[in-house]
Amino acid sequence: MVAVKLQGLGMIRAFLLLLLLGMSALCSGATGTRRANTSLDQRGHRHKHPGHLSLHRHRQHSGKEGQVLHRSKRGWVWNQFFVIEEYTGPDPVLVGRLHSDVDLGDGNIKYILSGEGAGTIFVIDDKTGNIHATKTLDREEQAQYTLTAQAVARDTNKPLEPPSEFIVKVQDINDNPPEFLHGPYYARVPEMSNVGTSVMQVTATDADDPTYGNSARLVYSILQGQPYFSVEPQTGIIRTALPNMDREARQEYDVVIQAKDMGGHMGGLSGTTEVKITLTDVNDNPPKFPQSVYPMSVSEDKVPGEEVGRLKAKDPDLGDNGLVNYRLVDGDGMGMFELSTDSETREAVIKLKKPVDFETKRSYTLKVEGSNPHVDPQFLAWGPYKDEATIKISVEDADEPPVFVAPSYTFEVEENAPQGTLVGRVHAKDTDSLNPDFLCRYMIPRYTDVEQFFSINSEDGMITTTRPLDREALAWHNISVSATEIENPEMTSDTKVRVNIRVKDVNDNPPEFASNNEVLMCESVAPGKVIETVSAVDKDERTHRQHFTFSLAPEVAHNHNFSLKDNRDSTASVYVLRKGFSRLTQDVFYLPVEINDNGFPALSSTNTLTIRVCSCDSKDTILSCNVEPYVLPAGLSTGALIAILACIVILLVIVVLFVALRRQKKEPLIVFEEEDIRENIITYDDEGGGEEDTEAFDIATLQNPDGANGFLPRKDIKPELQYPIRPGDRPAANSVDVDDFIKTRIAEADSDPTAPPYDSIQIYGYEGRGSLAGSLSSLESVTTESDLDYDYLQSWGPRFKKLADLYGTKDSVQTERFLVCCCRCC
Repeated sequence: MVAVKLQGLGMIRAFLLLLLLGMSALCSGATGTRRANTSLDQRGHRHKHPGHLSLHRHRQHSGKEGQVLHRSKRGWVWNQFFVIEEYTGPDPVLVGRLHSDVDLGDGNIKYILSGEGAGTIFVIDDKTGNIHATKTLDREEQAQYTLTAQAVARDTNKPLEPPSEFIVKVQDINDNPPEFLHGPYYARVPEMSNVGTSVMQVTATDADDPTYGNSARLVYSILQGQPYFSVEPQTGIIRTALPNMDREARQEYDVVIQAKDMGGHMGGLSGTTEVKITLTDVNDNPPKFPQSVYPMSVSEDKVPGEEVGRLKAKDPDLGDNGLVNYRLVDGDGMGMFELSTDSETREAVIKLKKPVDFETKRSYTLKVEGSNPHVDPQFLAWGPYKDEATIKISVEDADEPPVFVAPSYTFEVEENAPQGTLVGRVHAKDTDSLNPDFLCRYMIPRYTDVEQFFSINSEDGMITTTRPLDREALAWHNISVSATEIENPEMTSDTKVRVNIRVKDVNDNPPEFASNNEVLMCESVAPGKVIETVSAVDKDERTHRQHFTFSLAPEVAHNHNFSLKDNRDSTASVYVLRKGFSRLTQDVFYLPVEINDNGFPALSSTNTLTIRVCSCDSKDTILSCNVEPYVLPAGLSTGALIAILACIVILLVIVVLFVALRRQKKEPLIVFEEEDIRENIITYDDEGGGEEDTEAFDIATLQNPDGANGFLPRKDIKPELQYPIRPGDRPAANSVDVDDFIKTRIAEADSDPTAPPYDSIQIYGYEGRGSLAGSLSSLESVTTESDLDYDYLQSWGPRFKKLADLYGTKDSVQTERFLVCCCRCC
């Protein structure tokens, strides 16, 4: 038996290759079932078989002298087993052997295997300790398995050694080709790049074990794309291989890159990917005008801003590299023409800057330069990056319409000026005519003066008013005037002249309050307090000297309620002169105020300020205001106010008493125990034909049906009109049934056409003798003097204070009860 004592995973890899052959031979000789330590699989790969794991004892030494040495068992010396992946042989693959130093070979030791794949993938011979792999393994699915081995007594299953853990590694074979996971690739590189310029890096992956052999060692090569590009074999970096590659000649290239494992040797697997490389543009081409001379023409009737012609320099570059800026560099027409660039077509546009005159100058010359604004310093030697062209512009003669002397006119006219007032004059001339007495006809297009405020003399261009103008309605009038040649009516001025007419203001509008809002004032306002600051507005045009003054109207100048103070800043303050305002006495005051605008001429107006008296809390917060004003003339005497107040108080007292009586009549009376409810109903709640209804029948009969033995004469009609009762309808002498009694009364009523209708309560109020339900009347439910409590009105806030004072206090409830009792006694 050979024991392999290893101290770590790194040592396993170091010693394993050296000891495989020897251990395999020894194990094969000892068991007779081991294969040769090396073999070839179907693909010709060499397999390595590990040796075996040994369990033995060791002594535990102490580092200090004088201590007792203890002998203890040592666990499994763990190691690694290897098994080749993808093995397809007929027999299970021997992975390795487990052996314990307590095993004497007599069969008393039993080996147990547990862990990943134990019993399914890996099986163990419990006598010999040989471990076999029963299934084909794939390293890419799982690279290693962790197992636990233990030696126990066969008869008692008592552990003889502590369990030990070891690893079975799946040995890799080259069964996976390289793959480009991110392909196909797209790359960009500037044109004219130097040889060796990096384009991009492609990377392939191999699922084989990179730590074992050359299976995962990749080598890159280029299959398509030469001689323009190359690839580094180890890194996969693609680089340019030719100088001066021109985008304008060819822009895109399709490159195919191959990655091969096994270091690129024969028998290795390979994979490919496509790389599309695009050359990006650089500014390596200067602009160029297709022509050296551009002829153009312009008519003298063209107005400034109109286009004369276009030209464009060609640049094969793209984007900013192909931009061309244009400018005028020379020529006698630089003051008459201007140049701009069309943002869409990138053309140079020549426009008329000033009107040209055929009779004055008939041709102009311009020199235009086109240049690249973005120049690459790398290609400066290939320049210059600009070009020039010459433009020859000829002026064409045209029959020009009349032209106004001024581009626009501005006039002023007084407000309210009478009809026919002169506003101003416009004048036009014909530049083609040599006649100094040239005449044209003027007119105002109606769409510019819809309401026809103005008229114009068609011969001399004099503009006059047709009615007085109001500045407050329209301060400016903007109209147009056109001119037409008398000799050629079809020749009308293409650009009508603009006439702006300003209406000068006069003081013709009186001032008025800036706002018409009511002034709200508390009843408890203190004398001398400012309750409002008023201001004024005037529709007239205000000047820096204009201001408003305020004063009370003469009829209220000496009132005892309010005063007004002019603040001399076009505002005025309203003061309170007295205290003790009351809404019950007067809730609205009208204060007329005179306002003067101090204009030329000065205008004034009288405006009324409405002051409303409101109820407020202790913090002068307005609670409520009377919405129906009770208007009284300003300045009433104190006696008149007291008299009015007394009348109001008397009316209120009468209304309160009337309401109390009505309420006492509608509410049920308080019932005492000794009173009869039915008597109360008959005496007080009868709504029939008056007091005589209480004598319509004898109520004692209904109270005691046993007394209804004879006929009771009716008392609601005269005796002489009473009909006798038919013998068949009279109740029996000894009958006390209320039902028969009621039927008798119904028969009498049906046969008597003069009998008034009876009240249902009086006739049928009795429910019969022996009724278990008792009386159904709700009048007996009143057991207290008052079932209404108005104290909750105190929590409703100040707005319901008056109502709470009338109904919410105990005194008012006691007063109400007193009135009810008085009415009952009466």
